[in-house]
Amino acid sequence: MAGYKPAAIQTYPILGEKITQDTLYWNNYKTPVQIKEFGAVSKVDFSPQPPYNYAVTASSRIHIYGRYSQEPIKTFSRFKDTAYCATFRQDGRLLVAGSEDGGVQLFDITGRAPLRQFEGHTKAVHTVDFTADKYHVVSGADDYTVKLWDIPNSKEILTFREHSDYVRCGCASKLNPDLFVTGSYDHTVKMFDTRTNQSVFSVEHGQPVESVLLFPSGGLLVSAGGRYVKVWDMLKGGQLLVSLKNHHKTVTCLCLSSSGQRLLSGSLDRKVKVYSTTSYKVVHSFDYAASILSLALAHEDETIVVGMTNGILSVKHRKSEPKKDSLPRRRRPAYRTFIKGKSYMKQRDDILINRPSKKHLELYDRDLKNFRVSKALDRVLEPSCTVKTPEITVSIIKELNRRGVLANALAGRDEKEISRVLNFLIRNLSQPRFASVLINAAEIIIDIYLPVIGQSPVVDKKFLLLQGLVEKEIDYQKELLETLGMMDMLFATMTRKESTSVLQHTPDELLESKKVES
Repeated sequence: MAGYKPAAIQTYPILGEKITQDTLYWNNYKTPVQIKEFGAVSKVDFSPQPPYNYAVTASSRIHIYGRYSQEPIKTFSRFKDTAYCATFRQDGRLLVAGSEDGGVQLFDITGRAPLRQFEGHTKAVHTVDFTADKYHVVSGADDYTVKLWDIPNSKEILTFREHSDYVRCGCASKLNPDLFVTGSYDHTVKMFDTRTNQSVFSVEHGQPVESVLLFPSGGLLVSAGGRYVKVWDMLKGGQLLVSLKNHHKTVTCLCLSSSGQRLLSGSLDRKVKVYSTTSYKVVHSFDYAASILSLALAHEDETIVVGMTNGILSVKHRKSEPKKDSLPRRRRPAYRTFIKGKSYMKQRDDILINRPSKKHLELYDRDLKNFRVSKALDRVLEPSCTVKTPEITVSIIKELNRRGVLANALAGRDEKEISRVLNFLIRNLSQPRFASVLINAAEIIIDIYLPVIGQSPVVDKKFLLLQGLVEKEIDYQKELLETLGMMDMLFATMTRKESTSVLQHTPDELLESKKVES
């Protein structure tokens, strides 16, 4: 028994899951904090200045949250009707909001009453933003109009009436105070210039536009509507660069990472997609419990906030890096100490003595070594093993089957023990990487315990579920084999046709020479 060979634990890679730098970066968030609001969260906006508070627009209130607070530090509720949007100014001191009654109000974050009120829209205002000079506000409403307001005088400067449907989104250029973009349910995205009193250009999105986004450089424009996210090149007059269709339902919000290298989109399909702005491919995805209406990222992507239709605000904070030990470390031997003697060449009369390293067997290997097969199976069926490392459990089941003692290890179990086996099989039987091993084990269990069905309702329910899963998996295998057979036939036919076509185009003289040679 001294030469016992430990059981080989095979690796079963999860198909389709790749660990990339984006996966590590975007998974480096803590468990989300969920905050219940009074209604659907229609808008979330972070202050561009420290301490990076964020404004949440829900129902008839606007709450200001600290980045790490779960209770609002300030509330603005001076609205006659539902508030739809709120945006910080570039210095973080002022906040502009639009509401359903058509009003646009300007707040100082240190006070409660509005500093300015702009009245001119006749229907709900869904988008507001500050221009780059910080002294003007742009607003778009359901009355098909886009208005430019002067903050010091509280007056309307310009009105644009080029949209033919609700104006639901917009943003101002961060570089040029005269340019801003709006998106409408008339399927168009327009850029306006206050110096010309009209739109500079217009692009057709093809769906009602829910969100627009300008890159910091001002050269690219992103629009979202329907299932599409489209990127336009503004320097080429609005040329379409790429059209992305990675969501299953309407895309409602867009956001750009702090570096500008990643684009985020939220949708009613309860997913947030992360795109690379160089290849425009999806590099990561987040799942949420409800449809997403709003999305925002804090400075340096430290916090991601998502607002949903059920009134839940999901806040994720980035994990802090582990603190380095400030105590002085004990001085260790130099590198030359470890490599000393490794370059020594063996001489003729030298005797090489290897010190055997002692290998410690795992507990299940000790049981297998002593022929305790049931005990070995029990060890790998512990929850700590089946949840974290199911491949170990599958490898031991495969080893027991190879030895021909799997039926002995599974037989003679009580209700609790057989339930543990059935739970593992039900959870992992449908996974392709484990199916070949676990289907055999399931068939053995069905053969052993079929005569005692009816003695335990709990086991009976799991037994029937397992039996259904086995039959379903076998049907899938048959369908796959049939599909492979059809594909082989098609490939063989294509190969035959290609060889025939080559012979048809071969010169006659070459064919005659081949016949003579044969």
